[in-house]
Amino acid sequence: MSPESKKLFNIVILGVAFMFMFTAFQTCGNVAQTVIRSLNSTDFHGSGYTSMAIIYGVFSASNLITPSVVAIVGPQLSMFASGLFYSIYIAVFIQPFTWSFYTASVFIGIAAAVLWTAQGNCLTINSDENTIGRNSGIFWALLQSSLFFGNLYIYLAWQGKTQISENDRRTVFIALTVISLVGTVLFFLIRKPDPENVLGDDESSDNESLEVNMSIQNDMTKAVDAFKKSLKLCVTKEILFLSVTTAYTGGSLFGLLSKNSRFGRNPVVLLGIFVHFVAFYLIFLNIPSDAPIAPLEGTDSNAYISSSKEIALFCSFLLGLGDSCFNTQLISILGFLYSEDSAPAFAIFKFVQSICAAVAFFYSNYLLLHWQLLIMVIFGFFGTLSFFTVEWEAADFVARSSEYRSI
Repeated sequence: MSPESKKLFNIVILGVAFMFMFTAFQTCGNVAQTVIRSLNSTDFHGSGYTSMAIIYGVFSASNLITPSVVAIVGPQLSMFASGLFYSIYIAVFIQPFTWSFYTASVFIGIAAAVLWTAQGNCLTINSDENTIGRNSGIFWALLQSSLFFGNLYIYLAWQGKTQISENDRRTVFIALTVISLVGTVLFFLIRKPDPENVLGDDESSDNESLEVNMSIQNDMTKAVDAFKKSLKLCVTKEILFLSVTTAYTGGSLFGLLSKNSRFGRNPVVLLGIFVHFVAFYLIFLNIPSDAPIAPLEGTDSNAYISSSKEIALFCSFLLGLGDSCFNTQLISILGFLYSEDSAPAFAIFKFVQSICAAVAFFYSNYLLLHWQLLIMVIFGFFGTLSFFTVEWEAADFVARSSEYRSI
């Protein structure tokens, strides 16, 4: 297998592994609160919303140390270990207890930070400046397909049910645990890419004997260096600009276009913000303003137009389309700009994203819909401008970095 074929194989395996894992995990998250309400055990007093708050909070804090973990353990073992914790969290629902549910939420928050930092590092070392866009698109398309398979399974298995029996719950979550474990094991199929032409691997390893005899002291040096790089990257102009775009984000086609010399990344992001603004406007017209804070019984308020299920589904499509535009281009530009420091860069990316997701999760229970949409419009506008600024300067930034490393 040629070096390029090997790297493409690794990207596909990475995407398929995440597809299996997140088919299980996202399905689990989508039905968690429904399952919890259906539990007959009086000993269980957990909340799916509280669990998500714990996960996002721990996820945000853990991103500060994950570059050090990935630097010592390596991306492959980091993703495998994280996958095990994802599987454990899902398995908790087979026989749930309050203490095990919240404990697993803490551990999966840590595991998620390690997983996504390692994923960014693995994606980068298996790419070069010409393939990073394509590879991020392939990965994102496979990852997003997990939403379809998991939700389709739940729809077919639980259609028409308002209460979930113990037998149904155990059957589904045993199946989801197995699916997650399959994805976890797939990480072992990822092969170490050849050192030449790997993005972020300009310097060859001319003394392999030193690597073989690497000591614990050297591992500690790696960890400290990775942590220092994370802190330094936090205050760079490029990261600060991209953080605005990342804050807003809380398909393979777009990845394939991102490094095309005629189109670049900016038109894809422009498409993303356009379809998002169309979706926001349709949501504003189609859904009552007090819907986010209405009780479970619903709201008596009327929307500006007669609420339509078809329009709501179309808005979901537009939101997914725009989300793919933004995320594939963010992954692509981070891998392009920070090929030497991919783990710290992706850790910062996930740190900002998880913090903003936690904040949005909090205020969504208190703000009316039109205020929430206004926040999205403002962040979307300035996030797009910030991305454009970084993309315009990307080539000069990489050139300066290369000149610095050559000194």
